[in-house]
Amino acid sequence: MLFTIALLIFLFAVAQGFVRTVVYFWEWLSRGRKLGDEEVELAEEALEESEDALERELARASRQRGLGRVFARWRASGAAVDEYLDHLQLGWYQVIFIFFVGSMAGLLIEEAFMLLTAGLTESRVGLVWGPFSPLYGVGAVLLTVLCFGMRRRGARAWQVFLVSALVGGVLEQLTGWAMSELFDAESWTYLHLPDHITQWVAWRFVAMWGLLGLVWSRAVMPRLLYQIGMPVARRQVVFVALVAVYLVADIAMTLVCFERKTERDAGVPPANAFERWVDTNYSDEFISARFQNLKIGGERDLVDENGNLVLDENGNTMTEAEGGAR
Repeated sequence: MLFTIALLIFLFAVAQGFVRTVVYFWEWLSRGRKLGDEEVELAEEALEESEDALERELARASRQRGLGRVFARWRASGAAVDEYLDHLQLGWYQVIFIFFVGSMAGLLIEEAFMLLTAGLTESRVGLVWGPFSPLYGVGAVLLTVLCFGMRRRGARAWQVFLVSALVGGVLEQLTGWAMSELFDAESWTYLHLPDHITQWVAWRFVAMWGLLGLVWSRAVMPRLLYQIGMPVARRQVVFVALVAVYLVADIAMTLVCFERKTERDAGVPPANAFERWVDTNYSDEFISARFQNLKIGGERDLVDENGNLVLDENGNTMTEAEGGAR
């Protein structure tokens, strides 16, 4: 009992220290040499308008009592965020941050979902370096760009839901198809589900994308964009540019590893020193351990025209190497 309490206190202290470090680093980035007068003026104007809205709403909230005051203060913070977003210019700076955060948050949600619904505790990362799933990062960026524009046009909830569902379905279809065509790889399949539309799209997950987009546009995106804000210092721009370079390198290295995995399965030897280095450091064992839900080439499960997995005489799932091509 004492050990558990001590462990919880330790974890809380670590989390608190991490948050303080992030806040300090974020504040440090905003200091230093400033950007051009136009960029700084735009950011400061948006912040001033937001603070004015917050003060007005807090003055109204002070006249409330009990829970009414709590909800009024929450509405006041929401009004400040809305006012800031009315002046925000969405650009590459915010997009890089959103891709970065969305890739990690989406991976966490997926792994938690699989643990709760199927009891699976497997690595479902999408890149060779870091806890990222680029499918969710791209989805977060697309939803942000579209929903940000729809917000300014006063789109209703059902419109946001439909657009988000369409974006998610198309994104899954294109990603699944590209993985299959380029690398003979499969990270997921819905053919075993009764409501599948294609191999990579099912109605239940289209609806989930719609709900996710609705929550994202109404609850997450506004406050996330408010926290990211607009850059005023060169440190901020340099930091985000370095994050972008890292993500591009991560994606490029992942594609190279998948390409070499496909070539190794086909018996193609490395053509140069770089490919030999890739084969040594990102071997089949590494790929299998890193991407535990990914099947490449002969590892892909056979599915018949009715969406049923092809089994051998012992009831085990057959692979393409055992059962032939689809």
